[in-house]
Amino acid sequence: MLIRQNVLERIRAGAVTLAFRRWSRPTVKAGGTLKTAVGVLAIDSVERVPLRRITAKDARLAGYNTLAELTSSLTGRDGDVYRAALRFVGDDPRVSLRESLPSPEEVALISSTLRRMDERSKRGPWTFAVLSLIAARPGVRAPDLAASLGRETLQFKADVRKLKELGLTESLEVGYRLSPRGRAVVDRQPTS
Repeated sequence: MLIRQNVLERIRAGAVTLAFRRWSRPTVKAGGTLKTAVGVLAIDSVERVPLRRITAKDARLAGYNTLAELTSSLTGRDGDVYRAALRFVGDDPRVSLRESLPSPEEVALISSTLRRMDERSKRGPWTFAVLSLIAARPGVRAPDLAASLGRETLQFKADVRKLKELGLTESLEVGYRLSPRGRAVVDRQPTS
């Protein structure tokens, strides 16, 4: 679920507690969490709701000034309307992870994890190629990075998210860069 930055800030402050989306199938579920640019959000409920049952109060709790603004944002899209109740629960643990410099033992564990990811991949080893590319080209658009590897953009972004979960990369406004943790892992790899 994509949420605009200004709305994320209001969720963090507690002013926004609802989100409305049109989905053929919800992309979040009740009891789950969502990692965002401002931290982790808890998804307390997700329910299908008829558009006519949404109130002006619901619109305000979703960050809209009026019900008409909310309704307008939902029209012209396919799928059913869903209401998700959400709240801020804390900082993204990946932030502190990516800032922590790994010990040599941790580098060995991370490298082992990356090798297992490569072994499970249908297209062969990719982890260090992607990390090296990001190291060499920070702030470059994902489609350009993907194309330089002959990859589809969506698949490339999914792989970068896997590396981000390990605290090795971080997203920029445009593109990515290695985190201090990622730099330490790349710098400690043996050269061929």
